[in-house]
Amino acid sequence: MALRIRENDTIEVLIGKDRGRRGKVQRVMPRESRVLVEGMNMVKRHQRATDAARQGGIISKETPLQLSNVRLVCTQCNTGVRVGFQILEDGRKVRVCRSCQQMIDM
Repeated sequence: MALRIRENDTIEVLIGKDRGRRGKVQRVMPRESRVLVEGMNMVKRHQRATDAARQGGIISKETPLQLSNVRLVCTQCNTGVRVGFQILEDGRKVRVCRSCQQMIDM
């Protein structure tokens, strides 16, 4: 199955505490239907110091978002859009913005 959202895409969050914010995709986990976005869905974890290399304290880290809660940002529309697919004459399958029909993959 082709992925509608890929690494290094800019996405917009639809639901949650980060609603309306945009970020860059670091990692996509298709089996879990999740996506890791830099600077989004931050949680605080208490970490114990185990040795001299790992310091203890409260650390903030990103947790994955559900794929259904994010939308790809189209460069032409500059909004979060739905993604469709189109097959070109040369046989390539590319992602297309459903609003303006602009190709996302060049």
